[in-house]
Amino acid sequence: MESMSNEELQQWIEQVSRENFGVPFRHKASFNSRLSTTGGRYFMKSHNIEINPQQLITYGREETERIIKHELCHYHLHIARRGYKHRDADFKNLLAQVGGSRYCQTLPGAKARKPLPYRYKLVCTACTEEYLRKRKVDPKRYRCGKCAGKLKLLSIE
Repeated sequence: MESMSNEELQQWIEQVSRENFGVPFRHKASFNSRLSTTGGRYFMKSHNIEINPQQLITYGREETERIIKHELCHYHLHIARRGYKHRDADFKNLLAQVGGSRYCQTLPGAKARKPLPYRYKLVCTACTEEYLRKRKVDPKRYRCGKCAGKLKLLSIE
């Protein structure tokens, strides 16, 4: 279990940037305890980086450094006007080159991000045909595809 100040984090990120990327990190780095499902965040407008302090406390310096490298990949590629998004080849190559993590480890007690497959059911009032939906829809705008009857919206949860 380790704790660190924002100033120490700033120095650490500057050091990782110099050692692994050969380019200085010239913006602000800080901890953000409100991050719950992610290890860090890079801001394109300000070029600042935020790190989840729970990652450091739970998984230690090594895992947190991988997260820092991930965010620095976004930072350096964005400033160099190259592919900085997760899907870009430039990002994937640089991440592999510096040894950053693609995904951070899940924190204990973090909210599950996987949504339920279907939350709503439309039922035909004439023939009882059922239609499952992930999103809520207005049943007045649709008719049954089988008999053209009126639909009724029901919540599955």
